[in-house]
Amino acid sequence: MSPNGSDRSPRRPMRRKLLQALTAGLVLATATGCTYKDFPRLGMPTPTTEEAPRILSLWQGSWAAALAVGVLVWGLILWSAFFHRRSRTKVEVPPQTRYNMPIEALYTVVPIIIISVLFYFTARDESKLLSLTDKKPDVTVNVVGFQWSWGFNYVADVPGSTGDAKTDKNLDAIPNRFKDAFPANAGGVYDVGTPGTRNPQTGNPGPTLWLPKGKTVRFILTSRDVIHSFWVVPFLMKQDVIPGHTNAFQVTPNKEGTFLGKCAELCGVDHSRMLFNVKVVSPERYEQHLKDLAKKGQTGYIPAGIAQTSHEKNRETNNL
Repeated sequence: MSPNGSDRSPRRPMRRKLLQALTAGLVLATATGCTYKDFPRLGMPTPTTEEAPRILSLWQGSWAAALAVGVLVWGLILWSAFFHRRSRTKVEVPPQTRYNMPIEALYTVVPIIIISVLFYFTARDESKLLSLTDKKPDVTVNVVGFQWSWGFNYVADVPGSTGDAKTDKNLDAIPNRFKDAFPANAGGVYDVGTPGTRNPQTGNPGPTLWLPKGKTVRFILTSRDVIHSFWVVPFLMKQDVIPGHTNAFQVTPNKEGTFLGKCAELCGVDHSRMLFNVKVVSPERYEQHLKDLAKKGQTGYIPAGIAQTSHEKNRETNNL
């Protein structure tokens, strides 16, 4: 009986709260709008490139490792709470354990092993995803980030466009090691957007980058002002666009459609408006799009951005 004369057990409110918490957790888990087909991706969109499954696998493995550690920690907490509660043992202060070397070694070594395994798989996949030597690109696009939109230089030999991307002054910011892979006599075409630009088919804001399905595309990322980040959401891949430093990666789109892209780096007041679209089409339709840009007079290249600093040039030279 409680001190106030009531037969109500003080444990009942705690059990009721636990039941309420479990019910709320179940509702949150089942009311997210995801189907059973979405669950294995753990919040990731459906991959649309040949490289994306590698990223998805790393994401799933990291979640599996985190869940295993979480279950172990939650289990130990609950075990301690239930089996060492005072009402069960009737002991005011239980025996204290100090300087237990096996336990201390265990909780020191195990986290090191977990971090080392995660580091290995992350470094392995990162090296593979950022390698530019595995495949020669079929298509090269210079992505230019600027406040507050995007420009796309299609480095290609397009009928109606004369010039050479290797010597074009507008592409001086791109290091020669990338220009070596440029096609000969690539006069090129370009497209550039503003925050008010919209895709004519979907109405989504931002300019539209066209890519051919089944072709290896190399993105060369340059900035005109501050740090941006080029992120095509279903590619599961993003990389910083840094002034004075050129980044690059390549993917092979394997699904046609129009996908969303955005800047993933806080780059100023209108960062949220730095959106773009990616339209993956057949190679024939892609080539026709380049010809259409040439017919519109969008030949040559827009300025790629800020040239590399001397320090950055020296760093790249020493790392080659």
